[in-house]
Amino acid sequence: MEVVNDNNCGWIKDLSSRKNIKTLSSDLDCEWLIVGAGYTGLSAARKLAKLNPNQKIILVDAQKAGEGASSRNSGYLVDTTLNDGFTSNKELEKYKKKSDIYNLGIRVVKKFIKEHQVDCDWNECGKYFASSKVEDKKILDNFSNILSKLGFNHALLDKNQLSKKLGTEFYNIGLFTKGGILIHPGKLARSMVNCLPNNVELFENTNLFKWFSFKDYIICHFINGKIKTKKIIFATNGFLKSLGLKVNYNFPITLTASMTRPLTDEEFKAIGQPKEWGVLPVRPMGATIRMTKDRRILIRNTAELRNPFKMLNSDIEKRLNFHKIGIKKRFPQLGDDLIKSTWSGVVSRTRNSSQIFEKISKNIFVAGCYNGSGIGVGTLFGEQIALKACNESSREIEIIEGRNLPTILPPKPFLDLGIKIRLIYERLKASSDL
Repeated sequence: MEVVNDNNCGWIKDLSSRKNIKTLSSDLDCEWLIVGAGYTGLSAARKLAKLNPNQKIILVDAQKAGEGASSRNSGYLVDTTLNDGFTSNKELEKYKKKSDIYNLGIRVVKKFIKEHQVDCDWNECGKYFASSKVEDKKILDNFSNILSKLGFNHALLDKNQLSKKLGTEFYNIGLFTKGGILIHPGKLARSMVNCLPNNVELFENTNLFKWFSFKDYIICHFINGKIKTKKIIFATNGFLKSLGLKVNYNFPITLTASMTRPLTDEEFKAIGQPKEWGVLPVRPMGATIRMTKDRRILIRNTAELRNPFKMLNSDIEKRLNFHKIGIKKRFPQLGDDLIKSTWSGVVSRTRNSSQIFEKISKNIFVAGCYNGSGIGVGTLFGEQIALKACNESSREIEIIEGRNLPTILPPKPFLDLGIKIRLIYERLKASSDL
């Protein structure tokens, strides 16, 4: 698995460069190996170090720690996601289990931030689901009914209300949920890297290309060395499948996003000087949009099944044009020279939008596949998979293991064909909101 560092992400550009990056260059032995240094792997390392202060823990990542999907997402710490069709009591119970996991994720991130005094631009401003299509009111009415039954604080909004809140007249119908939180994902991920305990050794730009079990050990081969470990935790999320893990249950989707420069005083005044906000689409392939606290606009409106390891600059340029159009639709009064950074990132999906959290064998554990909700859920799953690997129990593990399990995927080539057709179909349905 070889992943190329991409320095184009706007969130990562906000951070200072880290020095003394260590890459594996020899053969090592350890009690614990964690593969993947995003929210999940970093959280697992912290918890393992606390539980096993005298044991050697190694954390590896194919690129720089915290600079994969953890720093490349849109920065939503969600309490709810829009799931059309949950109407029966049985389905409502499934949705409640999912929202319970989201709530636990918010709690664990909030606890980490408080404990380590982290500044990640935390803003409990809620979030919006919005659409330009008036007919999407049916979807939001149904979602509102679900939220009411489960006791979530929310409100349906019309065009005028949305325009005052967001500074754009693009949206005709929306729903606001109070529990959503906006953060700077790069700052949060970087703080987790900086907070790693002393008994965790971190190796970055260290690509795992082969691993296997041998007697009571796991042998992992990297470019310039190998690691023999007693127990291993895989926390590679969108790259689980490339490592041969749960291959019939997850698949990667590549997303692209752009961020503008900060708006000038004149530009900001022209759109009504709104407070920081975040909009999620009503339709699955619609655009995710944010107005950051420093007046930047972020847009994500492409999702594709493609090689997850690298996107060429020429491909990025093509997606950039979609982003320019999306921003212009919403803010026609702004100029055409706003965008300053464009990047790609990978999310892991399952067929039924459930997560992966399990013991594969007596010394192999895996957590991932957050279906776009990785900030909170990834942090939660990291801590809890570490507990599970240490044969510990918790109320959180009980809740996680009470979720619906991921369902099996069809075999290739039917899987790829089905995903591509579905993405095209959803993109057409959401075309006006891209």
